[in-house]
Amino acid sequence: MKIDKKLLKLTFLGTGTSQGIPMIASKDPVCLSTDLKDKRLRSSVLISYNEKNYVIDCGPDFRQQMLREHIDLVNGVLFTHEHADHTAGLDDLRPYCYKIGEMPIFLNDRTLQSLEQRFQYIFSKENRYPGAPSVQPNIVENVPFLIDDLEVIPIQVQHGNLPILGYRIKGVAYLTDLKTIDKLEKEKLKNLDVLVVNALRIQEHPTHFNLQEALDFVAEIKPKKAYFTHISHKLGFHKEVSKILPKNVFLAFDGLKIEI
Repeated sequence: MKIDKKLLKLTFLGTGTSQGIPMIASKDPVCLSTDLKDKRLRSSVLISYNEKNYVIDCGPDFRQQMLREHIDLVNGVLFTHEHADHTAGLDDLRPYCYKIGEMPIFLNDRTLQSLEQRFQYIFSKENRYPGAPSVQPNIVENVPFLIDDLEVIPIQVQHGNLPILGYRIKGVAYLTDLKTIDKLEKEKLKNLDVLVVNALRIQEHPTHFNLQEALDFVAEIKPKKAYFTHISHKLGFHKEVSKILPKNVFLAFDGLKIEI
């Protein structure tokens, strides 16, 4: 059977919040669950298109995620923002840099400044550590850009008071750590096949959508399908929460693969 190289494939590398599930030292029933869908690494997705692989966010579980999915090549990394659960795996890009040379990374200026401070040995132009990964920063403004032949549309959202980026690629939009979004940015989300958005927990939170806010957002945007990510143990058991969701809304889980 001939494989369509232009088919976009989305792999959920991780679907957990900043501390993952199970959370260290927690005795919460969800953290003690034996259901593999309740075990969540930090949130990230792999986008595969035209025989190339792109990652959105590169958190502390990046190495484990790449080994689990048997990913031999990464061609670029898009960052949503600078928080550690989205960036702490930067050094683990090294094996891919050995293959392709400088790794293109796409991020806003504030995130780049943060990474330059925290990973000084990677970005330093003098006395650069020879084993560090080589990266090629590309500053993302709020305008569409190309990665190879793939158009990426940035989506500006607010993570509490922090402006961060989501991304639309073809019929897929990936929004994580979202709390509020401007009306003009919502216009970029029309006619989606798949919306991926955060749903942290049942209770309200100052910087993330809770479950009801995520459901209201899906009802407003009207994608064909929606997948919730960036989930904490306080949302509840995957199996139980899935039962109460609308028929076109799903809880994502680590390793889930969808094609568009």
